[in-house]
Amino acid sequence: MPFAKIAPAEVVQMRQFNKKLAWMPRFKIRNRVTPRVIQALLRMSQLGGDKQLARHGLTAETRVIKVDGVAVPLRIIRPQGKIQGIVLDFHGGGWVIGNAQMDDAFNLAMVKACDVATVSVDYRLAVSTPIAALMNDCLGAARWLLGNECEEFAGLPVIVVGESAGAHLAAATLLALKAWPTMLRRVSGAVLYYGVYDLTGTPSVRTAGPETLLLDGPGMVEALRRLTPGLSDAQRRQPPLSPLYGDFSGLPPALMFVGELDPLRDDTRDIAERWGEVAQVEVHQLPECAHGFIHFPTALADRVLAYSREWINERIHRLPR
Repeated sequence: MPFAKIAPAEVVQMRQFNKKLAWMPRFKIRNRVTPRVIQALLRMSQLGGDKQLARHGLTAETRVIKVDGVAVPLRIIRPQGKIQGIVLDFHGGGWVIGNAQMDDAFNLAMVKACDVATVSVDYRLAVSTPIAALMNDCLGAARWLLGNECEEFAGLPVIVVGESAGAHLAAATLLALKAWPTMLRRVSGAVLYYGVYDLTGTPSVRTAGPETLLLDGPGMVEALRRLTPGLSDAQRRQPPLSPLYGDFSGLPPALMFVGELDPLRDDTRDIAERWGEVAQVEVHQLPECAHGFIHFPTALADRVLAYSREWINERIHRLPR
């Protein structure tokens, strides 16, 4: 099931779309007010959003679970037929915006194509919560799903999926799960899209110019410092806070994607190299693609998502490791 060679027409289409992106401001979070405004607008736009699921005969359950006294909301979408596996999903949004519902369309496609149930984590946001608490929310959700408390999904293979900040949280969660080896062994794979794996900023982040389009790389370095107040760079590099420097032994196979115009491309390439020393890792850097490209209306984005679903299908139908 190799990822097919990228066609020239796909590159041309992406290049044309980038001309539109070039007119958009580069994403910057300079204060605590802007994320709150964006979050309010996001929630307003999601009113009546369950109708999309209903058109496919599906519903979303909101469940609040507790792990070590911490309540974590989950959004669960189940297929109509027999559940073949579980996708544990971590949404993106720079740790400061977003929610589980924003991944509905993304998760709906996996539910229908892979016969999986998706469990999307509505972790707290870093506008008013330390990033360590966000990471604890995600780890708590994983422990609930992979442990003895979730009887409905017991014994089913689990795929961890994350995008951008969600990919950071996914990788950090997998590293933290090394403290629970039995739980970690239930994870059959990880699909990670253009994650942040070094919270001090990799070279491609620090040197990114305007050609990276949506993300301001050098500005991200200061944003990451504000995200982790009181820490030195040496402390920011400690795993799982910076997953890049973790011990990947025991982690499952992974599929990773990043665009060549993404300032985070070094993050993906470097973690793929380290992770790949101990597990099967497939990584793709896509030409003319900026950060967030899987949401763009292009043939290449559609093909990446379709390939990801094929990869998930292959992993969940294999015999347990």
